[in-house]
Amino acid sequence: MNKEAEKFIGSTVMEGMISIRAVIDGGEAGINTRRITRVLYDRSKSESKMKELSYLKAKSGALGFAVEGVDASVIDGMTIGNTHGGFVAECTEREFTDIDGMNIKTDGFYVMLEGIEDPYNFGYCLRSLYAAGADGVILSPRNWMSAAGVVARASAGASELFEIGIASGERAVEKFRSLGYTVAATDKCKNSVSVYDADLRFPLLLLIGGEKRGFGHEALSGADMILMLDYGRRFPAALSAASAASIIAFEAFRQNRGRK
Repeated sequence: MNKEAEKFIGSTVMEGMISIRAVIDGGEAGINTRRITRVLYDRSKSESKMKELSYLKAKSGALGFAVEGVDASVIDGMTIGNTHGGFVAECTEREFTDIDGMNIKTDGFYVMLEGIEDPYNFGYCLRSLYAAGADGVILSPRNWMSAAGVVARASAGASELFEIGIASGERAVEKFRSLGYTVAATDKCKNSVSVYDADLRFPLLLLIGGEKRGFGHEALSGADMILMLDYGRRFPAALSAASAASIIAFEAFRQNRGRK
């Protein structure tokens, strides 16, 4: 993990308008319990950011948060990079439901992530999964949503727009199989099938593990199939979780086009 980002673990400061809008949109859609308490903006950019400020001030009245202009140095001290565009939001913690509290669709597409090594890679996974049309995400009790601001930035706000449930891997497999879902997992084993030959029609639960550690035997043994990623040449290294998630999720999207 980027050492500069370590101090932001546990932070609920959202950087930039994409993340801020995602928190607002997720809350208004009833997906996300996180709430904005205060938005700070670089007062030197007031004239060039009139559209964004008008939007925030309109939302602040309805949602009950303050909008305050501050010096650029204040914003810089609260952020990691320089892509915030002069806006940050201080937010509350988000509450997560147990998997049994999720509104799981009968013909849906869900993904469980486990063993992702850092919040950036985790955020990149969520970005790809959201773009590919996944309906929700399952996470184990220990997960990178504790670094909410970093993850929201890396996921382009997708982390705040996903329905997220908490469960162990084996519990997720048990739950989704009881609902008639096919469960597909990524792992290195002799009985794996190419992602391009696998039947990934919905309803589908994907289990995607990190490069170094992923799901335990209990979860993998309950999967209907184990997926492998074909390479274009001999290459001994594993792809990043974000790359693997992108490939598999968009292959699932391809196989299900027109069905959702």
